[in-house]
Amino acid sequence: MPTVLITGTNRGLGLEFTRQYAADGWQVLACCRKPDEAEALHSLAAARPSDMRIFPLDVTDFSAIDDLADQLRGEPIDLLLNNAGAMGPKPSEQKANGQLFGSINYDIWQDIIRINTFAPVKMAEAFMDHVAAGTQKKIVSISSVLGSIAETYGNFYAYRTSKAALNMAMASLSKDLAARGIIVAVFCPGWVKTDMGGPQAEIMPEVSISGVRRQIAQLTLEASGSFHRYNEDVLSW
Repeated sequence: MPTVLITGTNRGLGLEFTRQYAADGWQVLACCRKPDEAEALHSLAAARPSDMRIFPLDVTDFSAIDDLADQLRGEPIDLLLNNAGAMGPKPSEQKANGQLFGSINYDIWQDIIRINTFAPVKMAEAFMDHVAAGTQKKIVSISSVLGSIAETYGNFYAYRTSKAALNMAMASLSKDLAARGIIVAVFCPGWVKTDMGGPQAEIMPEVSISGVRRQIAQLTLEASGSFHRYNEDVLSW
């Protein structure tokens, strides 16, 4: 039975990843900041008690990441899935001026960088040996087309730069971990109907996640360092 560790599993994309991997017979290590408030996640775990374990994890707490890696020492992880992320205030909201040029809130920017960029790299550092001991040896991070320099249309500074930096970090990581046979990739899930994506989004979570999972399953070492949409389109950096 393959094992996947997923961050940010309490709702949205992370919850859907958890549901689909558990349904396919994977052992799921589901991590979220406040498990006590994650009712939907606990419902999934109750239905599949032998397939799921839930762990409290705030990905901005690097000591907690190290502690979890120690707790899981000796357990191979086939897929490390960095899903947890933050968008910050949206440009459509009154309070969103923190991401608009001319009124940038640099504290918000730092917080988003820590969640979206630093945390996935720290997770990779902490769980590198677990992944190397797995059969599939994959590290996947959820990014966004908003992190593509080629496709930018301005504004949204904190979120865009955090994802652009994540893309570069994962591209670099793909080179550094190649000798250990570890595959690294980033995916854009599309504009998905979640709390983050909002009700106007175009794609249902099950469609997005099934598309991402299909590509994760097909990843090879030769494709390490790649950036794709959920629908298999190759994205420009």
